[in-house]
Amino acid sequence: MRAKQKQDQLKNKITSVTGMPDEVILGASVINILGYHKLYIENYRGILEYTSCLIRIQTKQTQIRVVGKKLKIEYYTNLEMKITGDICSIEFCK
Repeated sequence: MRAKQKQDQLKNKITSVTGMPDEVILGASVINILGYHKLYIENYRGILEYTSCLIRIQTKQTQIRVVGKKLKIEYYTNLEMKITGDICSIEFCK
């Protein structure tokens, strides 16, 4: 078994034994969607592309693509960002 697979299995076991949320142990992103107009992303690494039609966000495990119209990053901190606009789709790309 590859080292990464073993590491992922260990993290999953720690998560289940401790009862701690995945985002804490695994560093997983948390995405909250409010209707079609607000999106909150926690645990991201950086903004890769930012236009009024496309926002690409890099996370630890994947890339998130937000597609829509009049997209705007209302705010971002080291921990969270808020995207508003007419959100048409959210895609996860490796």
